[in-house]
Amino acid sequence: MEAVTLPGKYVRLEPLDFCHLDGLVAAREGDSSLYQWSLVPQGKTAAAHYIETALAWREAGTALPFATIRIADGAVIGSTRFFDIERWPWPQNHPRHGRPDPDVCEIGYTWLTPSAIRTAANTEAKLLMLAYAFETWQVLRVCLHTDARNQRSRAAIERIGGQFEGILRAHRLAADTTPRNSARYSIVAADWPEVKNQLAQLLDRT
Repeated sequence: MEAVTLPGKYVRLEPLDFCHLDGLVAAREGDSSLYQWSLVPQGKTAAAHYIETALAWREAGTALPFATIRIADGAVIGSTRFFDIERWPWPQNHPRHGRPDPDVCEIGYTWLTPSAIRTAANTEAKLLMLAYAFETWQVLRVCLHTDARNQRSRAAIERIGGQFEGILRAHRLAADTTPRNSARYSIVAADWPEVKNQLAQLLDRT
C-alpha cells in the first residue's frame, strides 16, 4: 500500500521503517506491567522483527503501519497501524466497484511509551487514523479488538465511540502466549460524525 504521513498538533504518524528502530527500542523501556495485554517488542532484535513483519504486510496490501512521533521533541513514542485491510468484490454495476481504496479495516497494534500514556497522543492518533479511513478511504467500517481482560483498553475504545459487538473466543495469540478472547468493537460510517466530534472534544480537554 502507498505509505502516507498523518500530521497532527501533538503527534505525527509517519510510515514505519527501520529508521525508527532505535526509537522504538527506547520507547519500550520502562514499566513492563503497562504492556501486560499487548504484544509490544522489547529489545532491538524483537523491534527489528516487528518492523520487518509490518513492512511485509504493507507490501502485501493488508496493513499500513506507523511510527508515532511526538511533535514537541520529535521522539518516537510508539506505533500503531491499519491492518486486516479488505476490498470487497463489488459487482460491476455497483458505484464502489473498481475503487482502489479499502472497504473495511482494523486499527490496532497500538502502543505508547509510558510517559505518553494518558496524554493527547492516543486520542489524536485515533482521530487522525479514523479521519483518514472514513474521509479519504471512505471505508464502511473500522474494527478495534482488544484482549477481553484489558479493561483499560476497553474503556478507552468505548470512550471514543466504539460499539461493543461481543467476545471472540480464542481469537488471537495473547501477550501471555495463551489463546486470547478478544472484545470486538466497531465504528461504522454512519457513526463517524458523532465519533469525530467526541474525539475533538476529548482532545480539547487534554
